Amino acid sequence: MIIKMNEQTPHDNYKLLIGSVVPRPVAFVTSINAEGIVNAAPFSFFNIVNDNPPMIMFSCGRHADGTLKDTARNILANQEFVAHITDEDNIEAINHTSINAPESVSELGLAGLTAVPGTMVAVPRVQECPVAMECRLAQHVPLGHFDVFIGEVLSFYVRDDLIQNGRIDIGKLKPVSRLAGLSYSAIGRIFDLERPVYEER
Repeated sequence: MIIKMNEQTPHDNYKLLIGSVVPRPVAFVTSINAEGIVNAAPFSFFNIVNDNPPMIMFSCGRHADGTLKDTARNILANQEFVAHITDEDNIEAINHTSINAPESVSELGLAGLTAVPGTMVAVPRVQECPVAMECRLAQHVPLGHFDVFIGEVLSFYVRDDLIQNGRIDIGKLKPVSRLAGLSYSAIGRIFDLERPVYEER
C-alpha cells in the first residue's frame, strides 16, 4: 500500500506518523511565565540533536487557532527551559499536566509535583523526576502548526542511584515512551549488538 501525504488530511498523516515512529521518548518540560508561574507539559516529539555542545530538541504543537501554547510562549520570552525524562513512577502525574489549565495556574500543583530551584537557569526542575536537563534556547524553528525548540543542555540532574561510572542504569530509570492514541510503553527486552567494522579484502 502506498499512501501519498498530499492525498490525505493533516490529521490522517499525523496518525500515520505517531503510529509508525515508535516508541518515542517523552520530554516533560517546565518553563516560567512573566509572573513566575511554572508551566509544565509532556511532549513526545523529542530527541538528542548534538553532543558537543550537548543539545536536545522537542516540538510543541500550536492551538487550533494557530496561537502559541504556554510552553512555547514562555521559552521564547525567557530563552530557558528544563526537560525531564518521563519514568514509570511519575507517568500518571506527568500525564495529568497535559490538562488544559489556564496560564495563571501551575500544572505542577494540580499533579502533586514539586518544583525545586534550577542551578543554572531560572526555571525550576521537578523534584520527583529522576533526570532533568537545564537548557538555554539555542534555536527556534517554526514549522507550520508546530514550533521546534533546540536547547543547549547547561546542567544535568541525575538521581544518585541511577548513575554508575558515568552511565545511567536504564533498569532503574524505567523510562516511559509514547506510542499512538492513548498508549504508552515501558522498557521491554533489552539486547546488545556489536557495530560491524569493515575490513579490506
